[in-house]
Amino acid sequence: MNITYTLNLQGEACPYPAIATIDALPQLESGEILEVLCDCPQSINSIPHDAKNRGFEVLSIEQDGPTIRFIIKKP
Repeated sequence: MNITYTLNLQGEACPYPAIATIDALPQLESGEILEVLCDCPQSINSIPHDAKNRGFEVLSIEQDGPTIRFIIKKP
C-alpha cells in the first residue's frame, strides 16, 4: 500500500482533525491514499464516519497509545 499523502494532526484539539480531514479528502485523486495521524480521542469515531459518508473507503484504523492512524482511500 502506497501512502499518497500524510496529514499529521497530532496535538490538535477536537474537532480540528476531523475538519482538516474533511477538507483534504476532495483533493485526492481516484486510488490515492491519505494517512491521518491524530491524538484526539473523538476522532476514532468522527473521521471514519465522515469519510464513509463522503464515499471514501477507510482501509484501517490503528491506535498506538494516544496516537490514532487512519488510512483512507478514494475509490
